[in-house]
Amino acid sequence: MSTAADTEQVLDTVVERFQLKSLVEACLLVEEGVATIKDIDMGMMMGAGIIPGPFAAADERGLDEIVQALENAPAGWGDWTEPPVLLRRLVAQGRLGKKTGQGFYAYPSPDAEQKETLLLEWRDEGRIAVLWLNRPPMNPLSPTVINELAETWKQVDGKARAMIIASSNTFTFAAGADIKEFTKMDETIGAKMVEDAHSFMLGMGKSRTATIAAVNSIALGGGCELAMACDFRIAAESAMFGQPEINLGIIPGFGGTQRLARLVGEAKALEMNLIGEPIDAFKAEEIGLVNEVVPDHELFDTALSWARKLSEQAPLAIEQIKRVSAHGDLEEGLKAEAQGFATAFQSEDAKEGIGAFLGKRKPQFKGE
Repeated sequence: MSTAADTEQVLDTVVERFQLKSLVEACLLVEEGVATIKDIDMGMMMGAGIIPGPFAAADERGLDEIVQALENAPAGWGDWTEPPVLLRRLVAQGRLGKKTGQGFYAYPSPDAEQKETLLLEWRDEGRIAVLWLNRPPMNPLSPTVINELAETWKQVDGKARAMIIASSNTFTFAAGADIKEFTKMDETIGAKMVEDAHSFMLGMGKSRTATIAAVNSIALGGGCELAMACDFRIAAESAMFGQPEINLGIIPGFGGTQRLARLVGEAKALEMNLIGEPIDAFKAEEIGLVNEVVPDHELFDTALSWARKLSEQAPLAIEQIKRVSAHGDLEEGLKAEAQGFATAFQSEDAKEGIGAFLGKRKPQFKGE
């Protein structure tokens, strides 16, 4: 006759075997190109009611512990217990899940500065800032969020060489403006929100701090506009972009009627703004809205790699290139370019860069 302890042990074995088996199968589906990590987690949560999905659950447990569990699994469980290549590669890279800040997904570090709706993290001895949108589950942009973005940008502007905007929410970058907040806003509050958004987004475009949006999933409306305000956009394969404001009878208010046309051309921008249907990451790359599309689990590493490359460039030269590149009028743009060239050429960084080139060494730029 079995005891309660025996029953509990059997249940533990069933749960362990099921979780490990489901993760192995999920990894194989990704390796075979059948589905993305996010597709599988969303499918298991919404279709099978398993919350969290296998990849998010694995990050919680620790990928190194899972590899060990698979290697130590009883022989009677079958040959499926061999850890998949994807899992072994992440462990070899030190991406062990939530405890290391990266696994199948990226996570803010425990020492990130906590704000009401944002997290601010500094990396590489302060050369790189990571601004995490942290208002789950959808990261909507309200007046409070816009204000925090603007205030946080003041902490970063010119101090970090590069900044990444990412989402601490696994399944959304930013789903647009907070529609519920619209019902509470009068004309004055709405105008102030738009003014604050325009001010800090224009500031990012002129700053010597290079900015990168790491778009992990849905970026609609204000979320898409926030990404467009960055210098570069790196997208996960499961990311989606769109300006659906037309469906609410309104228009984009954070630069969507202006930046989108500059990035993808007037005809495509008009189509996206008037029809309001989202596009996937690959279409966004094709039309020039994003710079690179990568597998979901490589998104943050890729964005960090871009940030590190940019952090090695001369800050003053970055600032001048950004300031003079957006002129609509060619003649005025060339005048601005000439002024920017003169400013950069007279800098200490220019002397260092030229000297390093002639001396066949790596330059050490100081932003002077």
